[in-house]
Amino acid sequence: MSTENYSPDNKDLAILRLLQKDAKLSVRDIAARINLSATPTHERIKRLERLGIIKEYTTVVDRKKVGKGMMVICMIALNAHNKKTATRFIEEVSHFREVVEFYNISGDFDFMLKILAPNMDEFHEFFVNKLSEIEGIGQTKSIFVMNSIKESGRIL
Repeated sequence: MSTENYSPDNKDLAILRLLQKDAKLSVRDIAARINLSATPTHERIKRLERLGIIKEYTTVVDRKKVGKGMMVICMIALNAHNKKTATRFIEEVSHFREVVEFYNISGDFDFMLKILAPNMDEFHEFFVNKLSEIEGIGQTKSIFVMNSIKESGRIL
């Protein structure tokens, strides 16, 4: 079953909202909150997973408490706009643990990276010795996040 022909109903949306708030909820808890029995609730969750609507279950970690207090948004413009340059850039950046989010964007820059580091020295080390060593980078712009006002993975 493809997601192209699938449209989640109100029960599916309710399940998704609950799981986004707390992915540790049991099927029984979810079923009780959406007024459905456990078996059909479990079947709905499995279908949402199978269709790729639920991509993964994850834990939100306080980055500062695990030594990743510095957040940098880095904008990258490539010096050549061809498939080979873009593919090489994407492959290399995708392997960097420091890069926690990575987007292909439009406008003056081609990519936006969300980078976490313990401090300015570690970010500088990453930027100079890893990121800027990738062939094909034409321009960069780093924006240092002073404070997080809202961080959420919720879309519903």
